[in-house]
Amino acid sequence: MKRTLTAMALFFALASCAGPATNQPNTVMQTTPLPAGGTDTATFGTGCFWCTEAIFQQLEGVIKVTSGYSGGFTDNPDYKEICTGTTGHAECLQVVYDPAKISFDELLEVFWQTHDPTTLNRQGNDIGTQYRSVIFIHNDTQRQKAEHYKTALDKSGAFEKPIVTTLEPFTKFYPAEDYHQNYYLNNPGQGYCQYVIRPKVEKFQKVFKAKLRK
Repeated sequence: MKRTLTAMALFFALASCAGPATNQPNTVMQTTPLPAGGTDTATFGTGCFWCTEAIFQQLEGVIKVTSGYSGGFTDNPDYKEICTGTTGHAECLQVVYDPAKISFDELLEVFWQTHDPTTLNRQGNDIGTQYRSVIFIHNDTQRQKAEHYKTALDKSGAFEKPIVTTLEPFTKFYPAEDYHQNYYLNNPGQGYCQYVIRPKVEKFQKVFKAKLRK
């Protein structure tokens, strides 16, 4: 996958010129306005959750990141079941954040930039619907923003191929097994962490330096 050098700047331009939301029927649950000092939740599928968990955890304003499964039809799935690709679930991250410090728009920017949204049911060597690129929509505002950026990024040519990210209504999130949580932080010497996750994290730190925890 190749991203244009101006992809990140383009994202900010798209955000600043976003017009009013289209009047489309609401197909997801509504949420009440956040109280002062409240938190919000975003749920993203970016392929294997080990890599992007380590990335979202470093963002200023992100309170908690949980690796897990969502979007399928099997109750209380375990990792072995997920790996069969028959549960309908995707490996994903549940991100609890402070919208006073980081916006959903900014989380979307990180989402688009830190995985390949143009490969269908695949991230690198990981193949199957469990590795699909997906945004699980919690409310109508999230749906409108996700639709807007997906369409605008496609039209802009920010990616060489069409974006195949799906937008799916959030229903239920199942936390993954304990050994999946904080995987990179807990296993820094493990081979996958050294040779796959670490380079991605270091690249992320350079590109998103201004958004990292102080």
